[in-house]
Amino acid sequence: MLKKVLISGVLGVIVLFVWIFLVNGIFRFQASIDMKQIATEQQVYEVLKEHIVNPGRYVFNPELSQEMIFPEGEPAFSVLYGGVGHEAAGALMLLSIIVGFLSVIIGAWMLSQTSVQVLSSYPRKVLFFTAIGVLIAIFTDLTKFGIGGYPLKEAILLGINSIISWTLVGLVVAWRMKPTETNLVKD
Repeated sequence: MLKKVLISGVLGVIVLFVWIFLVNGIFRFQASIDMKQIATEQQVYEVLKEHIVNPGRYVFNPELSQEMIFPEGEPAFSVLYGGVGHEAAGALMLLSIIVGFLSVIIGAWMLSQTSVQVLSSYPRKVLFFTAIGVLIAIFTDLTKFGIGGYPLKEAILLGINSIISWTLVGLVVAWRMKPTETNLVKD
C-alpha cells in the first residue's frame, strides 16, 4: 500500500503544482490579492521600514473618540512583516514545495486508511479530498477575513481556490488509489 500511496501522492502533487502554476503564475490570482500597490508605495515603504523593525503583524486603528471607542466607519489597517526580504524567496519556495508534497502524501495515506466503501467508489474518494479543501477553506482561508485581514470577497475566493485545488488533487489520487486485498479483508 505504501507504493500506491506514494505514486498516488506524487501524481496529486503534480496536479497541485500545475494548478498553482496556472492560477498564480499565469493568471496571478494570489498576487492580485496579496500584492496590491498604491501610488505612494515608496514613501509608505520608507515610513514602514523606519518604524517597523521587528517581524509581526501590526494593526493601525483610528484615534479613539472622547468616549474611548473607535469611531464608526473609519478604516483599520494591518501590516504584516515576516522578517525576511526578497533574498529568502528561493528558500521559501522550497519550503512551500515540501509542505505541498507532504500535504498531498498525507492526504493519500489518510485515504488509504478509509473503509472499502470509500476506496471502492471514485466519487467518494474525490469527495474525501474535496472535504480536505473545504476544511482548509473554512479553518484557514475564511478566518483571514476581518479587521486587519482580507475583505470578505477575497477570503471567499481563497477558500474556493483551496476547494478546487484539493478536488483536482482528489481526481487524480482517486483514479490511482484502489482498494487492496488488505482493505477488503479489513472491512
